[in-house]
Amino acid sequence: MKSYILLGVLLATLIGTGLAQNATTGDVDAFKQALENDGFTVQQGAIGFLDLIKLYDTGVLPSALGNNPSTKYLTYFVPPAPGYEVPEVFARIAAALGRGTNVSAFWNIRPDEAVVFVGRTPPECRYFSYDHYLLSRTYGNETRWIFANIADTVNNLVINTTGTPNGLPGNPFNQTTVIVATADRGIDQRIRAAALSAGYSGDAFNTQVLPSAILNIGVENNSDTFLMVIRPALYKDKQAGDEYLNNTPAVLLRITPNQTTKLDPYSYPEIRVRGTGRTEFDLMDDLADLRNAIFNKYSGLNAIELQTSRTVTEGSDGIQRGIDVIGPDSDACYLWGANQTASMPTPPFPDLSKYYPFLQYPRITLGNDTNEFMIVYGVNHVATGKATYSNFAIYGADGWNGVGVVTDQDFNDTAEAYLPENPNAKYLYVYKIARNCNGDPHCFELPTGPGGYGIGLDQQLFIGWRIYLEKATKTGPAYTEIVYDRAIKFSPKE
Repeated sequence: MKSYILLGVLLATLIGTGLAQNATTGDVDAFKQALENDGFTVQQGAIGFLDLIKLYDTGVLPSALGNNPSTKYLTYFVPPAPGYEVPEVFARIAAALGRGTNVSAFWNIRPDEAVVFVGRTPPECRYFSYDHYLLSRTYGNETRWIFANIADTVNNLVINTTGTPNGLPGNPFNQTTVIVATADRGIDQRIRAAALSAGYSGDAFNTQVLPSAILNIGVENNSDTFLMVIRPALYKDKQAGDEYLNNTPAVLLRITPNQTTKLDPYSYPEIRVRGTGRTEFDLMDDLADLRNAIFNKYSGLNAIELQTSRTVTEGSDGIQRGIDVIGPDSDACYLWGANQTASMPTPPFPDLSKYYPFLQYPRITLGNDTNEFMIVYGVNHVATGKATYSNFAIYGADGWNGVGVVTDQDFNDTAEAYLPENPNAKYLYVYKIARNCNGDPHCFELPTGPGGYGIGLDQQLFIGWRIYLEKATKTGPAYTEIVYDRAIKFSPKE
């Protein structure tokens, strides 16, 4: 019997609050009417916020799945296909969280269906994207959690909106857009025609392809399960961002033809290529000087250098190998830092250590002694032009809960004190993590709680870095062109 236990637990990651209402979304009623006139059944779902820490704290999830504290994610809640119901385990979880039982963030889709976002993009922020994932796949009687991105995102540099018609440069923020996720070219064209007849601009139309060649598309038990994630990061106006989160000006539709038509499946889409040929490696000597300066400043303390490595592979790797790749975004590089001096407990969920060797290393703890702290340092990837934004986050190793974040906005002028005569110090950063920062402006004060919003004094932790969106390529930077960030744990000598 196919097990829904894993999926049932993980569904809760995607249950949040907030429906599209009071929104400037265009004439949705006219759009729906045009679709129905063309022989479609149209069901309305919702856009909702997910709070991974909250779900972890309430015991719905065994971990927070490595949440990015810079981003408050949104997701699609999709009605089931006509004639089907949301699986009971999903419905129970949704009902317990006040969402209702007729939508799910995990969903299947017929080869001739579509899921459509109609509404406004996020208000001005450093980055946003709409990303589609293969969440789980059945192999025989085993359901595996894959969490693999399917292809490129629709991000703020490429999206078609009323402010960026056909993806031309302009203003992509708080603009009307239509984003269609479908496997079928003919269905996509019919939806576009209906949108045009309802007054939507054809220049603001986007397609996220669900390529049949690599997916098991359908609505039966052995079909793939999908989810959509919206990632807005670092709003210019926090209040506007909170309003978008809680009252998203958008409508979510599931569109199903009443009569089966001849399929015209999309092939796998052409993807944006990482890499410009320009690297950060000329800064390696400067980074070595910065490391020496850090060690000189804290020469009276014991030091452990964390080993930095790449965290996850691409979604295509997870799909081909049938492994969990932890929800990567094609617009980012992911790095993690761990201590390699002893063994550590197996991660609580999922067990990825056989795929990612760094997970076999122990994390470190951070006590409240004045001389116990961490120094995180490296290249400011935004200053070098390799990223639109970057950050590092501090995670509890038991729950994969990101409890705090420092972004490139905090990096400016932090390395000059260590390298006062070096003109390249402006491309570097140094930041401290401590339990008590004692007024240091370049220090993050790590909380102990409450719950998953903090990390206990005796709890193991690790550092995770994210490097997002190189403007030149409109996708993530190449790992082969960036200098890895680093971290050192200092503590009193015994």
